Amino acid sequence: MLDITPPRSSGALKLVVAACALSAAGSAALASSHREAPFITTAPKVDATDFYMFRSYETGRANYVTLIANYLPLQDAYGGPNYFKLDPNALYEIHIDNNGDAKEDLTFQFRFLNALKDVKLPVGNKMVSIPLTQAGAVSNVKDANLNVAETFTVGIVRGDRRSGSRASITNATGGSATFDKPVDNIGVKTLADYPAYAAQHVYSVNIPGCSAPGKVFVGQRKDPFAVNLGTVFDLVNAPASVITNPANLNAAPNTIDDKNVTTLALEIHKDCLTAGSDPVIGGWTTASLRQGQLLSGAPKAGYQTASLNAGPWVQVSRLGMPLVNEVVIGLKDKDRFNASKPQNDTQFLDYVTHPTLPALLGLVLADGNAAALAPTNLPRTDLATVFLTGIAGVNKPATVTPAEMLRLNTAIAPVPRAQQNRLGVAGEVLRVGGPQNLAQAVDLAGYPNGRRPNDDVVDISLVAVLGGLCVINGDGNALGLNGVPGVSSLSSQCKPSSVPLGATSAAVHDAVDQATVPLLSAFPYLATPIGGTSH
Repeated sequence: MLDITPPRSSGALKLVVAACALSAAGSAALASSHREAPFITTAPKVDATDFYMFRSYETGRANYVTLIANYLPLQDAYGGPNYFKLDPNALYEIHIDNNGDAKEDLTFQFRFLNALKDVKLPVGNKMVSIPLTQAGAVSNVKDANLNVAETFTVGIVRGDRRSGSRASITNATGGSATFDKPVDNIGVKTLADYPAYAAQHVYSVNIPGCSAPGKVFVGQRKDPFAVNLGTVFDLVNAPASVITNPANLNAAPNTIDDKNVTTLALEIHKDCLTAGSDPVIGGWTTASLRQGQLLSGAPKAGYQTASLNAGPWVQVSRLGMPLVNEVVIGLKDKDRFNASKPQNDTQFLDYVTHPTLPALLGLVLADGNAAALAPTNLPRTDLATVFLTGIAGVNKPATVTPAEMLRLNTAIAPVPRAQQNRLGVAGEVLRVGGPQNLAQAVDLAGYPNGRRPNDDVVDISLVAVLGGLCVINGDGNALGLNGVPGVSSLSSQCKPSSVPLGATSAAVHDAVDQATVPLLSAFPYLATPIGGTSH
């Protein structure tokens, strides 16, 4: 295994610190959003890990947009006997803003029900309830050997998520508003062909107000994010000789390569998500719990009967661009951010424009001058442009309220996976020599223009925070942030002299290559989850 222990002090260590200032970008940085706030660590079933929004690149589906929200992080495949069912006392939502005001115009609501069948076996002269999720091999939807039937519903709300008009999304075959969720990948003796079993749970659906049918899938998937998690949070315990050498792009192991997540995936025609002539949409996912919970000292027989839950919904998780709450928002505001709405994000602006992590690393590492190598053009309005408003000419709405969310230009055509630039828009801008040459770009369909599973958001953020985009945009005005309320002018904010790596920042990486993560070529795109056994 590659030794990634850093030297105790050197100019190279300064470069590591500067590189890792990416966390201040208000975007994905060195890990996805697992266990990012104090409260959410106590409620993993409603902890969002990653959110994806992209034009579908499956053959024949180019006019569709795929929305993927992953929940319940760090699932071990052997997590029986209960495994990782989602919470029937929670409300999971995906929100779309299609007019740039940072308020939801469309919301897709997921609710879950876990019904105990209470399978019994004869033991002597008694029939006794089994202790497991399954009583034998499983291969079909509604399999008789499943002891718990997992089902879900999906609603679409137009307008405010609580007071708007709600309708049910239904199965295109038969019209049912209730869908079956596959059991998690217990292992090969229970599920001999998990890919075939899970594929039975991909549904064609009718969406009220949309003439084109869509697709839905909810189920366990292999975690699609790649990161060296322990090393990163150990004060970036890696040498610059690794992260600045493209030959070491995949030199370190992916810490979460053996973990699963639970995926909520929708595929919807792009014209059903936009409004008017503006093709840009914003998206984020949230989870909410009932305000009141009463624990029972004597739960009655059944399934998940230890508490009673009532009252209005209270939002406890929020995720648009990855890792914002994990390493950008101050510890005192993490729970508050998870409860907040994008329309109020100016309250968190200082965390983006005046990042603390470079200064923090400069204090805790041996070299006190380390933080000075990060860009000093404060406030970092270049970062606010990329991550709070969208980039002009790429994914900035016609009118925009600065807010943290993914923004996708649905008019930009998808690119087949084999041709995707792993650095997304940033990689293409650097490759063609600047935004003035975007007509030569092949792939503008990636992060931060939405986010695809293949996009290496860690390295993309490195490019942005190290000034690659600032340098190629001169004084930064090409990024189009001038005149946005709450953000000062970009004039003289992006100076090449203040950026340590400039346009060469494209060479910086985190030593774990996102592009090597296995994916499917079609909806729901994320790979088959790791099984509890393999033979």
